[in-house]
Parts: sequence; C-alpha cells; structure tokens
Amino acid sequence: MVFSAPSCLKLSVMKCLIKTFLMGTYILAQTPADSLFRNPDTTPFQKLFLYPIAKWQNISYANDALNCQFHPSCSNYGAQAITNNGVIMGLIMTSDRIVRCNPSAYDAHKDMNGFFHPDGRLKDPILLKRKLAQTRSPLLAATLSMAVPGLGRVYSGRVMDGAFGFLLTALFVNAAAHSIEKKSVFAPILGSAAITIYSGEVYGAYRTAKYYHP
Repeated sequence: MVFSAPSCLKLSVMKCLIKTFLMGTYILAQTPADSLFRNPDTTPFQKLFLYPIAKWQNISYANDALNCQFHPSCSNYGAQAITNNGVIMGLIMTSDRIVRCNPSAYDAHKDMNGFFHPDGRLKDPILLKRKLAQTRSPLLAATLSMAVPGLGRVYSGRVMDGAFGFLLTALFVNAAAHSIEKKSVFAPILGSAAITIYSGEVYGAYRTAKYYHP
C-alpha cells in the first residue's frame, strides 16, 4: 500500500497531536499532592517543597513498579507532613519515613502487630494512636541516634532501619562536607539536606521506640 505525500503529512500531524494530548494529560494529571499544592491555605514556602512531590507522583502513579508498600505512600506521607506540620518538621518526618521504607518493613510491621490496608499495604498514618507497652525509652533512643545516627533504631529492635538511617545520614553528611570544602554552590542545599536527615534520624529513633518497636 502506497501513501501519497499529503497522506503521510496528515499521518505525521495526527501522531504529533496524539503525543501532545498524551503529554498534556500526563502533565495535568491530578494526584493527592497536586490537590495540596493548589490548596489556597498552602503557603508559598510549602508549595516549593510540594511541587517536586506532585511531579514525582505524576510518574509513580503511572508505573506499578514504583508503587509504595505503605499507606499512605511515602510521597503522600511527605506531602501531608509538610502541609500539616510545616516545612521543617514535615521534611524531618518524611526523612524518617523514607528510611523505614526498606525491604525489612513488612516483617517489622508484622512484628509490631501493625495494621494493614485492604489492598495489603502497611498502614502507617502520620498521627498514630497506638498504645504500646513502653519496653524502650524514646528519650534514650533519640539520644543514641544523636550520638550515632541509626543506633537508636537498633536499640528499639529495628536493625535494618538503623543501618539504612546510618548509611543515608553518612552519605549526605559526607557530600555536604565535600561541597563545603570545595566551596560549591550546592553547599547550602546539601548542608540543609544533611541537617534534615540527621534530625530525621533523631526524630525517627524517638518515634520508633514509642510506636514501632516489636
């Protein structure tokens, strides 16, 4: 079958229009973070950090391989934490959640008799109302992670979380130190990220001893 030049041109234009439509649908897709971003009560400073979360959700929601094992997902958890608790505390809480979202999360969740969403995901809301026997001291856990990031989680029985927390903190602290030494323009960003993740470890250790221990 032979196509004439006008037919080929029409076909190319049609393909271009279809791609443009699909791309527009992708860009304008509504996600939970989009709703929070567009909320009139959300401050411009909060929107600055919600924007990348919304864009990430545009990608992750379209790919089953990127589904999170938690409910709410880490991106939704972060968006809610920033919206409800402010940027600084929200980022610290998000850092803690990211550390806990590792391959040991399912077994650790079962050990603490955690709740599950109907679709099988691990229920882990921002506000926890569980009343657990205090077999570990939250204050001691926080103090241990202040001295050695991740150690407080290990003390609370979450060894894998502690290892991930230590590695993530070490990675960002090392990157920040190198950037400061080289007087890089990224030094303030990496320095702020390192402080946030370190603070997330201290906060995470306290919260682990209070809510997440076996």
